[in-house]
Amino acid sequence: MTEHSAPSQPKPHDLVEAAGMPVGAGLIKPGYDPRLANEDLAPLRKQSWTSYNIFAFWMSDVHSVGGYVTAGSLFALGLASWQVLFALLAGIVIVNVFCNLVAKPSQVTGVPYPVINRAIFGVRGANIPAIIRGLIAIAWYGVQTYLASQSLIIIFLKFWPATAALNEGGLLGLPPLGYICYAILWVAQAAVFWKGMEAIRRFIDWAGPAVYVVMVVLAVYLVSKAGWSNISLDLSSGPQLDFGASIPVMLGAIALVVSYFSGPMLNFGDFSRYGKSFGSVKRGNLLGLPVNFLFFSLLTVITASATVPVFGELITDPIHTVQRIDTPFAVLLGGLTFVIATVGINIVANFISPAFDFSNVNPQKISWRTGGMIAAVGSVLLTPWNWYGNPDAIQYTLGILGALIGPLFGILISGYYIVSRQRVWVDDLFTMDPAGRYWFRNGYNPNAVYAVLFSGVPTVASVLVPTLLADLELTTVDLAWIGHYSWFVGCALGFAAFTLLERASPRIGGLDRDAELVTDGTAQAG
Repeated sequence: MTEHSAPSQPKPHDLVEAAGMPVGAGLIKPGYDPRLANEDLAPLRKQSWTSYNIFAFWMSDVHSVGGYVTAGSLFALGLASWQVLFALLAGIVIVNVFCNLVAKPSQVTGVPYPVINRAIFGVRGANIPAIIRGLIAIAWYGVQTYLASQSLIIIFLKFWPATAALNEGGLLGLPPLGYICYAILWVAQAAVFWKGMEAIRRFIDWAGPAVYVVMVVLAVYLVSKAGWSNISLDLSSGPQLDFGASIPVMLGAIALVVSYFSGPMLNFGDFSRYGKSFGSVKRGNLLGLPVNFLFFSLLTVITASATVPVFGELITDPIHTVQRIDTPFAVLLGGLTFVIATVGINIVANFISPAFDFSNVNPQKISWRTGGMIAAVGSVLLTPWNWYGNPDAIQYTLGILGALIGPLFGILISGYYIVSRQRVWVDDLFTMDPAGRYWFRNGYNPNAVYAVLFSGVPTVASVLVPTLLADLELTTVDLAWIGHYSWFVGCALGFAAFTLLERASPRIGGLDRDAELVTDGTAQAG
């Protein structure tokens, strides 16, 4: 291994400071190549997150306007209540299992998602999954900020009616009040992010529970107004389906839940690396996913059900529910709560990922903070308010990028658990020496690149082709359902493609060599 001089130690307020952790939180060894290492990407000296911190992370991820609407919208599919509940639970259990799988390699090595991918894609090739995930996060960061700004607009209009004049006209599709609210939230999120990972941890530690408290208060208020006898857990509004016809609909609902969490699930290693132990991460996932999601779903159904007798119609959007309440305090509390909820999910799902992903591209010029700010600025340039309401725009952009999440997941799982047998030589993740384990061919593992192509092309086609055929009016058959399973198809194809390619022409080998230097996940299962 070629020795390189260590990068100069960052000053306390340097942009290279390790993700808001104390200076020196990332262990940069003398042999680490500066082109691959900074204190954000290096293995952590100390991993301190408990099960509660992981639990709170998922509370922030689940308790969002999008999660509320997703859970409530399943009733429009014509499913009975027990079928909706089953679909929600089955979907979230699948998410829980796969989150544990993707969490382990980062937790046992202490490195984030893009760095652990170097063991599969190569020290340079890891930028392929990193950039794909980063671009998806940029787009959704803008969308979530826009959705949160709508809650803030409601508060402005309620308490300062004169601002209604600013909610007309506008530039590039957004009125002046929209820009003001978007800017407020953009700055607020950037401020929390800029303070670093510990500040984010403290924010999500109280934000998730705080949202729960307000949602419970909202549910109790609406139920008291409606009367418990008028509450029905069956909100089915679509045509009633017999059991046979409901099976594919239930499978589609399960796929919807998994797809909703597929982004943060892919880069969950960015958070699990902070866990005190893999056991702590698993316990946090259990509490934050199946247990938390079940309670959240029941709360969502009860609240939505109460809107029928109270407002005369079913409202599954919590922002619209709060808007219909004529009590100023309720509007203020509810509006701010859903702003906080959306800010929480935005930071954990769409800010941190590109921060690490873009830093991985050029560690010495792009720090964790700089990577996050690139995402924040890029989200504004995309003007998400223009294309969010356009299904075709989303399908041809995020639909295509999102279809690659499954293949990337499958390749990572195959590479770590099957091909590498949970063995990682951490120091080799940070060397450009051609003799290093993860140099492969010019820094790229050809098998990983080919696996992305072999699994990504059919998966993207499953999303793109049905939309193209419909747009070009070449078929009257609705084939959009195929794209609903793109994550599962991509994951399976990516897993199979990488496994077969490595067996046919192994690139990852020598697993019994230098055993004293290996980080072995099988020996750290606790």
